[in-house]
Amino acid sequence: MAIRKENGRIINGYPNRRADLRKHPRVRETIIQALLFLAGFVSIFTTIGIVYELGKEALLFFRTPEVNLWEFLTGTSWQPHIEEFGVLPLALSTLITSSIAMMIAIPLGLTAAIYLSEYATERVRKILKPTLEVLAGIPTIVYGYFALTFVTPLLRSIFGEDVVEIYNMASGGLVMGILILPLVASMSEDALHAVPNALREAAFGLGATRLEVALKVVVPAAMSGIAAAIIVGISRAIGETMIVAVAVGAGPNFTFNPFRGAETMTGYIVRISGGDLSYDSIDYNSIFAIGLLLFFITLTLNIISQRIVRRFREVYE
Repeated sequence: MAIRKENGRIINGYPNRRADLRKHPRVRETIIQALLFLAGFVSIFTTIGIVYELGKEALLFFRTPEVNLWEFLTGTSWQPHIEEFGVLPLALSTLITSSIAMMIAIPLGLTAAIYLSEYATERVRKILKPTLEVLAGIPTIVYGYFALTFVTPLLRSIFGEDVVEIYNMASGGLVMGILILPLVASMSEDALHAVPNALREAAFGLGATRLEVALKVVVPAAMSGIAAAIIVGISRAIGETMIVAVAVGAGPNFTFNPFRGAETMTGYIVRISGGDLSYDSIDYNSIFAIGLLLFFITLTLNIISQRIVRRFREVYE
């Protein structure tokens, strides 16, 4: 065996050839890296562009003498034609419809995710999961007319026509929950499925039942992913447009009654942007102020989601 030479030419009988990957460029990886960078750049640039346009147009709205920022955020009357710009009626109806939707999507979606992850066989899982996700591919305008023509008459037959109005927040929220259910179920199932089998086997070895393993071991271990799915579902509910535009109503009413008609922030944007208002009018500029408020709401939810994920993330080795 040759003597080891640090600067030399021989180490343990073999030439000292150090691997240098830079001498062998990998064109495919370079192209993929460039495409990924381009995709990230386009995403960031698009977000910046959206914020810029919303902020520029919203600034025109807040610069008008009739608009006060504090009154905009705390006022309970939204009547632009008489110079009342309190956004709380629009925000409240958005909150009510989103809450009803999440009361449907969270328990049903999480239940479906637990079944697919812990009870269903691999064959059943491959069939049911794509079938469930088909619901997410149905156009939202179809959901809107389904809420108006089926769910609303059903609610009126149950609670009475004098209680449930034709346009109401309850029917829109219920159907919105059906729309969001596949999103919550799919993301939660992915989080549950990612939990190592070693945790399940250890719990079974201690005598736990399958239900106990699912609820007391797997669900807590996947809590970060489940929380992220719920936050994403809430963001999706707040930003939903066509269901609320068709089924909820077009009157900005400040009411807590879900069986009454109201107008959400997205519904107002659709109604105003599709009307005959002149550009640069105060009504037209108001949709950008509401859009900017929606952006900050969803941004806040995304920040909360990221912190929840970091807080409850489980690291497995």
